[in-house]
Amino acid sequence: MIWAWLLNSVAVFATSKVLPGVEIKNFWSAIVVAALLAVVNTFLNPILQIISLPVTILTLGLFALVINTLMIMLVDALVDGFKVKNFWWAFIFGIVMSLVSGILFRVF
Repeated sequence: MIWAWLLNSVAVFATSKVLPGVEIKNFWSAIVVAALLAVVNTFLNPILQIISLPVTILTLGLFALVINTLMIMLVDALVDGFKVKNFWWAFIFGIVMSLVSGILFRVF
């Protein structure tokens, strides 16, 4: 569990360094962002997924990406050392971080 948290922190930090629309202060901020994303995705995301199920079905699952983007924007509002410029940068950040995290989990 701690290993996964650390790998997700590395994914957050690496993704923020690649994308110009996402800024992170330091690695400690990445650790906080990864932890808060885990908490938000564990507790809030399932509720929002259930509430938005009709819209998600109508959009063939693409609305789930919007919910993920909103979770990233929520974490942006809660963590001082993490800044996302706008909705689209949060959207791209979610996709790229997912890819980076997946690669890290396969490698390690």
